[in-house]
Order: sequence, then C-alpha cells, then structure tokens
Amino acid sequence: MKGILLVNLGSPKSTSVPDVREYLDEFLMDEKVIDYRWFFRALLVQGIILNTRPAKSAEAYKTVWTDEGSPLIVITQKIQKKLQKLVDVPVEIGMRYAQPSIEAGIQKLVDQGVSDIVLFPLYPQYAMSTTETVIEKAEEVRKKKFPGIKINYVQPFYNREIYIDCLAESIKEKLPENFDALQFSYHGVPERHIFKTDPTNTCNLNDCCTRENNPSHQFCYRHQCFDVTNSVIKKLGLPKEKVMVTFQSRLGKDKWMEPYTDETLETIGKKGVKNLAIVCPAFVSDCLETLEEISVEGKHQFEHGGGENFHYIPCLNDEDRWIDVVKILCEEKLNEFYFV
Repeated sequence: MKGILLVNLGSPKSTSVPDVREYLDEFLMDEKVIDYRWFFRALLVQGIILNTRPAKSAEAYKTVWTDEGSPLIVITQKIQKKLQKLVDVPVEIGMRYAQPSIEAGIQKLVDQGVSDIVLFPLYPQYAMSTTETVIEKAEEVRKKKFPGIKINYVQPFYNREIYIDCLAESIKEKLPENFDALQFSYHGVPERHIFKTDPTNTCNLNDCCTRENNPSHQFCYRHQCFDVTNSVIKKLGLPKEKVMVTFQSRLGKDKWMEPYTDETLETIGKKGVKNLAIVCPAFVSDCLETLEEISVEGKHQFEHGGGENFHYIPCLNDEDRWIDVVKILCEEKLNEFYFV
C-alpha cells in the first residue's frame, strides 16, 4: 500500500520561551544548518545563541501565532486535508524539527498499512539546510525504525513548468497595478554551503549560475533561486529592471549570499523605489520568516529608508492551484513504485 508524507520545516509547540528554546536547539544543532564541528556548533548554539535568541524569537512568534497555532503547521495541515480529497492514498505530515516529527508521520502511515511512501520536502529549491537534511533524517528514521518500508522522494521542483505557472499566476493576481519594483527575497544560506554542495568544485558564485547544462545546478541553491526569478518574470512579461533578488535571514558573522534583503530594503527608498512589492519563493507556506521578518520588520525597514507603499505577496499556502501541483508531483513518484 502506498502513502504520502508532506514534510515542512517545523515550529515551536507554543510561543513560550522554553518551547522556542527547545525548537531552536534542535534546529540550530543540525549540522546541515550550522555546519561547524559539534564542539564549536554546541559552543555557538548552546553557549551563546540559546542564552539570548529564544526570548526575542518568542516575541516574534507571538506576532504571527493564530488561535489555531503556528501558521506554518496550520497551513501544512490545510495542504494535507486538501490533497487527501484529491488522492486515494493516505496523506500525513511531518516536520523536520519538533512535532509532528518525520518519524511520527511515517508511523501514522505504517499504522494504516503503508509500505511505500512518497516523501515530499516542501522546498522548491535544493539546499543543505532544507532538502538534504530532510532526506538524511528520513533515511535515518527508516533504517532504525522502519527497515521494511520504501521511500521515494519528490525532488526540488524549482524548474518544473507546472510550479512556475502556479507561482506566476499567484503573483500576478496579487501584484499591485502600480509598483516601482518587485523584490524576490529568498532565505539566505552561508556561501560555504554553496561550495559544499557543488559536485564539480568549480563554483565561483558568479557566472557559473548562468552557464547552461552545468552539472552543479541540481545542487546549487543560488542558481535555483535566480532560475525561479527569471522564469517567473519571463512568464509575467516583467521588465528585468523592475525586479531584484535578495537573500534574508542571515545568522552570525559568516559571509552569506548577497545582496541582503534587510540592507536592500533600507536603501532602495532613497533610490526612487517608493512602491514595492515583495515575494518569498523559497517558502511555499507563510511562516515567521515571511509574516514577521518581511511583512513587519521588512516593511518598517523600507518605510524608514524612504519607501512609501510596501506590499507583501503571500506564499502559495493552500491555494487550490498549488494543491494541484502537489498532487501531480506526488503522483509521479507514486507511479514509480510500479517500476521498482
């Protein structure tokens, strides 16, 4: 019997400081997120970050928390319920960090008689800290707890036409009629992550992203972000001079991918951008990084820097057209089980 497991990032159980600290500890101690040796990672996370960041993050979570709970969890549940109505196999959810865990999601499927699982990491682009860590964790759980099951993974879908069409249509419907610029803000990663995932060892964070048929592209987060942007603006017929790509959510003093979203928001108002629309295509579900970091903090930064009208374009969330894309991508992998 087959089943589907949708996997998203995760969220604290509540907005309490202890729950946020527990979540951040699991998240930031993942070697795929902060890729230092264990001792230095523990020194940074448990010795410094967890002594200061949880209280601040807890306050930020309070600004986006709903009566139903964490926006990311609630939206993922809505995707699950809508998808379940479209497919004839069980659908469950799991989170890479906190609950419901990947193990709990697999267990629910196994309890329903599932032995062949399509696991869908809900990230359009590939990165160490997203797709890679989800697959690694799922394989660890499978080998330890469920050695008899098979898992087929939905690959990053950043360049799939059905996804680009879906994203472009969603943006088009929400894009203000009069805008000076459309900013694509992607979650940032340290530059060294790009080098680590490059199988060719030739990445220079420059022209290699635009070379055709570069074998590193399937693992290059930076290339995939620019590819999504270029595909969407081409689909929408937008002039390139009105579009920019930036990267948000950097942590620590290491060099992260540039340009930075916050610094850009603080300066573009003075450069004549008074009416800004901004979208975050590294996420399919709105979460703290979009609802607070961009919609609240980003708006303040833009207005403080001389901007006037700030318009955040929501993620795909549980839009019906996005659920149709999820269905198609999952069914492709379900069908592959027949040929294994």
